[in-house]
Amino acid sequence: MATTVKKSAQKKATRKASNTSSARNQARSVAQPESALAELFLDEIKDIYWAEKKLTKTLPKLQKAATSEQLRAAFATHLEQTKEHVTRLEQVFEILGKKAQAKKCDAMEGLSMEGESIIEDTDAGTATRDVGLIIAAQKTEHYEIATYGSLTTLAGVLGHNDIADILATTLQEEKETDEILTSIAENDINYEAEEETEEEEA
Repeated sequence: MATTVKKSAQKKATRKASNTSSARNQARSVAQPESALAELFLDEIKDIYWAEKKLTKTLPKLQKAATSEQLRAAFATHLEQTKEHVTRLEQVFEILGKKAQAKKCDAMEGLSMEGESIIEDTDAGTATRDVGLIIAAQKTEHYEIATYGSLTTLAGVLGHNDIADILATTLQEEKETDEILTSIAENDINYEAEEETEEEEA
C-alpha cells in the first residue's frame, strides 16, 4: 500500500515538473524576439502599404489623362480596388498586433513619376498617350503582383494563413487588372496609336 502511494506521489511530481517545464518553454518562446524573416515580412507589408496609398493619389491622374472611355473606367475600377487593398493591409497590421505604418516605397515612387512623365511627354486626346498610360500602369501591376505573390507565400511560411488569404485576394485582383489593361491595349488602343503615327509621318 505504501509503495502504491509512493508511486502515485512520484507520478504527480513528474507531471508537475513536466507542466512547469512546458510553461517555462512557452514563456521563453513568448519572450524571444521575432525572427529575421518575420521582421522582413512586416517591413515589406509597410512598403506595399505605402505603395497602395500612393496609388490612390496616382490613379485619378491617370484616369483624368486617359482618352479611351474603357481605359478611364478600368482606372476608376482599380482605384476603388486599391482603396480596398489599403483597408486589407490595415487588417493585416491588426492581425499582427502592429500599428499600421507606411514605409516609403522607392519603387512605387519611381513608377508613379514615370506615369506622370507619360502625361507630360504625350499629347492629350491621343491613343498614343493611352498606350503610354497602359505601359506605366502595367509596370505598376507587375510590381504589385510580384510583391503580393511573395508576401502570400511568406505569410504561409510564418503560419499566418489568415493573412495569406487576405493577400491572395489582392494578388488575384492585381492579376485581373493586368489582364484587363492588356485586353484594352490589344483590342483597340495599340492599333489606333499606330494610325496616329502614320498620319503624323504622312
